[in-house]
Amino acid sequence: MGIKTVYVCSNCGYEAIKWSGKCPECGSWNSMEEIERDISPVKTKTKTVYSKGKEWTTSEDGAVQVSEINSSDEMRYDTGIEELNRALGGGLVKGSVTLLGGDPGIGKSTLLLQMCGHLSSAMKILYISGEESKRQIKMRADRMDINCGNVYVATQTDIEKVCDLIGNIKPDTVMIDSIQTMYNSEISSAPGSITQVRECTQILTRLAKTMQIPMMIVGHVNKDGAIAGPKVMEHIVDTVLYFEGDRNLSYRILRAEKNRFGSTNEIGMFEMYDKGLREVSNPSSALLSERLENVSGSCVCSVIEGARPIFTEIQALVAKSGFTAPRRTVAGFDYNRAALLIAAIEKRAGYYFGSADVYINVVGGLRLDEPGVDLAVAIALVSGLVDTPVDAGTVAFGEIGLSGEIRAVSRASERVAEAVKLGFGKCIVPYGCLSYIQPELKDKIDICGVRTLSSALDIACQR
Repeated sequence: MGIKTVYVCSNCGYEAIKWSGKCPECGSWNSMEEIERDISPVKTKTKTVYSKGKEWTTSEDGAVQVSEINSSDEMRYDTGIEELNRALGGGLVKGSVTLLGGDPGIGKSTLLLQMCGHLSSAMKILYISGEESKRQIKMRADRMDINCGNVYVATQTDIEKVCDLIGNIKPDTVMIDSIQTMYNSEISSAPGSITQVRECTQILTRLAKTMQIPMMIVGHVNKDGAIAGPKVMEHIVDTVLYFEGDRNLSYRILRAEKNRFGSTNEIGMFEMYDKGLREVSNPSSALLSERLENVSGSCVCSVIEGARPIFTEIQALVAKSGFTAPRRTVAGFDYNRAALLIAAIEKRAGYYFGSADVYINVVGGLRLDEPGVDLAVAIALVSGLVDTPVDAGTVAFGEIGLSGEIRAVSRASERVAEAVKLGFGKCIVPYGCLSYIQPELKDKIDICGVRTLSSALDIACQR
């Protein structure tokens, strides 16, 4: 037996033999925490689900040829939520571990409970909560009108007892809410620490693979938006889903950051209401439903989220500044990119914002980082500056270069097809995208191919 004292960074998981004020790996200050580690030799003949082993042990498998492995028996469970199935790549895979992250109050537990309601009609579900009591979970299920007849609820945080529950009940699916509340009694650090989160995730993953049970694990995020705990936790699990959106707004985006069983190019979109999360099958119509017409400083843009185009409104308010240094406020768009676009508009198109406050907002709480949004942002800025409305039937997309050129973006034909579907009459696109647009679409919508920023602004903001 032997105990070794090490210092672990609570931000990135870096380990050192002595304490230091600044982490050598990630550079964060005062993040090195002291933990004690048992360095006694352990037997490695068999793999155990958790430290004491109990009855769930598996022997080492030998190496086999890939051609001899049968993958035809892969089983997926339909979650009953189409947008969640889309993000997962078709549904829950048997024996998979999915990590669901997001800000507090954004709807992680609500989504799990709704999924329990859909799956319980044909499967046995075990819902383990370390944050809510059984009565609170029942009250929330009643409020959301969810029938949880075949759902077993436990409020447990000891990972050894959690494994006992799973082994005794033998459920078809397990929900863990949340991993930051779980702890291993053989580790001296507190629940939620780097070591506890990592070890508990490894134990649950081994158990899921051994018993072929799909698991959904909730993970909280830190102030930087990353899942709290070591980055290795995301490498251990099979799928990582992030809930994005402002908790004060209704729309939520479920994005796959990692998926071993499907594509990461798919997203799911939801709307929060009093009964839980509602699927948004047509996000573009929902985001544009309250848009006002004949108002300056507004332009519709097309972005590719996952595998489908989404249309949303870019709003820009340009007002006379009362300060020496004008304000620049941006919501849902990169601040530095906005400053770059303002400089390009001033230099290449002759519109000046030097004495004006500029406010840019993306409707719906979306966060847009695609280069194709540049042209719509520039049109909204100039429209707000000259106080000239953009035609309500106009949509624009394209990347703006520092020389004032409009660069081509990917999947132009799909964007134009979606514009036709939504009833838009004019589409301002980069000239380089014209050859990629299907000929039949050109008869259904007025497509304006532009090479420079000045020509695009002349078309959109005609005075």
